[in-house]
Amino acid sequence: MMKLLLMLVLLAVVFYMLGARRGRPDEPEARSKPQPPAPPKEMLRCAECGMHLPADEALPGRGGVFCGAEHRNRFEARQGQR
Repeated sequence: MMKLLLMLVLLAVVFYMLGARRGRPDEPEARSKPQPPAPPKEMLRCAECGMHLPADEALPGRGGVFCGAEHRNRFEARQGQR
């Protein structure tokens, strides 16, 4: 019975030490400065539907930039009919 009580006390001390160590503010991770936010991306408007999207995701085409291949094809087909 005494051995069991001793084991429980030792386990409680170990868990307490692990928990206290995780929350210490003097660890390097907690002291590091927060990173500044990323700069805003340039936004472009789809020539077909008008939706705004980041420039690096836009598809170039005849007549502007597009949000997807379907809109680019539809726009270019309509322009070819004129």
